Amino acid sequence: MSNKRNDLELYARVEHLLGIEESTQFLHDSYADTLDAYDVKTVLDIGCGRGGLIERLKFDDIEAKGIDLSEIMIEEAKAKGLNAECIDVADEKGRYDAAVAVFDVLNFMDAEALEKFLEDVSKILKPDGLFIADINTKYGFSAVAEGTMNAEDEAGFLSVDAVFDEDELRTIFTYFEKGEEACYSKEQQMITQHFHPLKFFRKKRSLKLIKHEKISLYDKDDKALLVFSKI
Repeated sequence: MSNKRNDLELYARVEHLLGIEESTQFLHDSYADTLDAYDVKTVLDIGCGRGGLIERLKFDDIEAKGIDLSEIMIEEAKAKGLNAECIDVADEKGRYDAAVAVFDVLNFMDAEALEKFLEDVSKILKPDGLFIADINTKYGFSAVAEGTMNAEDEAGFLSVDAVFDEDELRTIFTYFEKGEEACYSKEQQMITQHFHPLKFFRKKRSLKLIKHEKISLYDKDDKALLVFSKI
């Protein structure tokens, strides 16, 4: 568990340089609209980050808790007065009308880990509870996510290089942080994301896929929104 958390800390520190604020807001609105279509009063936000969706759901009178493996992000969420905890979903004790996993959470797991994750999610849902998540389509990986980008601010410089091959997107983050006397320290991390075809989610398990729709985040149909019901 500690290694998983450490793997997320560099990403948490440089996320603001990735230019994903508008896309994140679009997804938060999409999730809020989907939850509004069901009688949902309590939500667990898995991979909640800094708590943006939790703040959004307050306007809909939905009680939400967030969990994330990044201690940096959880501390920032808690600083906003949000209900957030740095734990894995397998360690969550509450029961909820719905759970959500926003912005590629499922793609960060391989098939074996994802099977266990979905089983853990089903355990924290009330009878007939819902699970909503988004995934990258193959087009989203190959035509949108793959490539390079650079960004900087007063604290440092970020280089991102992503390659999609054999249903895996391997992204190398290289960050040069400015220190004293114009000296820089270098940190590097590789994050792997996995493409999962829709048929994977149609397997018989304790969560049944009841709805899916393609959405366009950066380009046409680069993501899909999935809605499951607990059996």
